[in-house]
Amino acid sequence: MMHVHATETPFNPEAPQPLVRETAAGAAYPVEALGPLRDAVEAVQGMTQAPVAIPAASALTVASLAVQGFANVETLGGMRPLSIYALTIARSGERKSACDAPLMAPLRDHEKERAKAQREEMQSWTNAHALWKGERDHILMEAKKGKGEKRTAAQADLEALGPEPEAPASADRTVTEPTFEGLTKLFAHGNPSLGLFSDEGGQFLGGHAMNSENRQKTLAAFNDLWQGNPIRRTRSGDGHSTLYGRRLAVHLMVQPTVALGFMADPLAADTGFLPRFLMCEPPSAIGTRMQANTKRDDMAMANFSGRLRDILDTTPPIDLETRELQPRILNLTPGARAQLSAFSDVIETAQAPGGDLAHISGTASKTAEQAARIAGVLTLWRDLYAPEVQVSEMNDAILLAQYYLAEASRLSSAALVSAEIDNAEKLRLWLLTNWTEPDVLVRDVVRLGPNALRESPKARAALEMLEKHGWLVRLEAGTVVRGSARVESWRIVSGTGHVV
Repeated sequence: MMHVHATETPFNPEAPQPLVRETAAGAAYPVEALGPLRDAVEAVQGMTQAPVAIPAASALTVASLAVQGFANVETLGGMRPLSIYALTIARSGERKSACDAPLMAPLRDHEKERAKAQREEMQSWTNAHALWKGERDHILMEAKKGKGEKRTAAQADLEALGPEPEAPASADRTVTEPTFEGLTKLFAHGNPSLGLFSDEGGQFLGGHAMNSENRQKTLAAFNDLWQGNPIRRTRSGDGHSTLYGRRLAVHLMVQPTVALGFMADPLAADTGFLPRFLMCEPPSAIGTRMQANTKRDDMAMANFSGRLRDILDTTPPIDLETRELQPRILNLTPGARAQLSAFSDVIETAQAPGGDLAHISGTASKTAEQAARIAGVLTLWRDLYAPEVQVSEMNDAILLAQYYLAEASRLSSAALVSAEIDNAEKLRLWLLTNWTEPDVLVRDVVRLGPNALRESPKARAALEMLEKHGWLVRLEAGTVVRGSARVESWRIVSGTGHVV
């Protein structure tokens, strides 16, 4: 039982109220729209009792990694990759890792097996490379000894020797904290289809790749990969290189404080990086996860594991010399395209000034494409060789895209309110510690207040927020304050509810 000490001040409803960051509750996750992924997601949720949105995002992005090398999907704006970026926000203790692990297990096993095979291939390559280098050194040595005909013969011998044997590709299919250079190197010498998966996504968002020096180029590179553009890299030592046909799926799980800072970064939004993510912050399940309610579905997990292994063991269309993926085209049926077009029009209308989505137009403008990508992933997970996206998959994908769009709208509004609350708290503390007058004006705050509030709109918004929570009382227009009638002014309220 919780005890209240007698010395605590009793609650006074007429006193100023705490500045609270209130976030509206989100909608229920449309798990029925996950199609062939639903059984595995519900199985993980049954084992962990975590919010179902957490394993859902894991399943979607793992499936995206598995199929993204095989096809590009038709969208209203042209062909696009099947790569999905997801950002799942959940505080410590929500069992993020426990949700991710069983869905990632087949992928981890595949990586281990490929690593073992690579070690054997590396030994063969080491021997072949030593022979090639020995022959090349011998040819060059002979060429130095002679002139004319010997040099011509050496040139012919070098051409006959052929190119340097290429080392076996890296077995890694996933990364957790890549720098731009590290990711580019892995794409150059490893698998052309990779996944960035981290249940501690704050390590990536706060790591070397996202520091002030590297942030812009990292964001640009991830935007290019999402779009299906080639990766261009220029370095003084290595020269310039361009990598075509590479794909990246992303799932970052982050805690709310990390997400808030990331979402407040103008560069992340203005570059289009953040709008490319399917974002959600499901309601917490902590305190409700009773062991008696735990459920297992081993058959569903075995089916998911088997399907993932089958796809991972299938080689996507690829140019063996350049390691460039050559995905086929996955078209939409006329019915699926009509559905997507109607959905796009609804979203477009809501982005108009004053519309429900005007505050997140960057994210909203990509929602129809997100639906097409999700539909493509669900289609190929069901049938890797499917020729078209059917109406049923598009129906499901639109429901999922709507959920993530609603979450992005909710979280964006919460982030804006949070910023306003932060400014109001800065002003409240300033009034308590630095301001000696009983009244305050907008111009007082602009001239002398916290640096973040040295603009009239921000100062007025902070004053109005404090008024809303009872820390200030608005005075009637024309009230005399410090010898002059004021159009707008506030009287400061003490912590006990009394006007100063």
